[in-house]
Amino acid sequence: MLLVVVTGLILQVKKEFSWIQPPTQRGVSIEDQSLLDLDSLLEIVQEIPEANVAQWSDIDRFDIRPNKGVAKVRCKNRWEVQLDLTSGELLSSKYRRSDFIESLHDGSFFADWCKLFVFLPNGIVLLGLLVSGIWLWYLPIKSRRNKKRRLAQKTESKQ
Repeated sequence: MLLVVVTGLILQVKKEFSWIQPPTQRGVSIEDQSLLDLDSLLEIVQEIPEANVAQWSDIDRFDIRPNKGVAKVRCKNRWEVQLDLTSGELLSSKYRRSDFIESLHDGSFFADWCKLFVFLPNGIVLLGLLVSGIWLWYLPIKSRRNKKRRLAQKTESKQ
């Protein structure tokens, strides 16, 4: 449960710290410009040694952001390369830790069965503790309100 809470807190602030997730850069505006095709972007990424990309299977995903003029390439080795969509200029090349932290958070780091048989019950128990804690916190408040109402009714009936 501690692992889920700590990694959840880290994931909440992942965009605030570039150590966790590289910030998205801005490329040149793509209006009235021709964009590079995916094969050209692959060739550029292959030239970056840290990315360790030789072929398409070494890439986890392409994230094309036309409004920012950038293509984010996530490699299987968790390296993220950001390229300008029009010129192919390298905007950023950094290690992306947020995916690893997310795999710890949801249990997929350990095994796929851990997600369903360890982390899911953990979440259900945590939800049960939250609901019962709120109920136990609310009971004394409700009791005091009812007591005040009864006293007020007794006072009114005596007058």
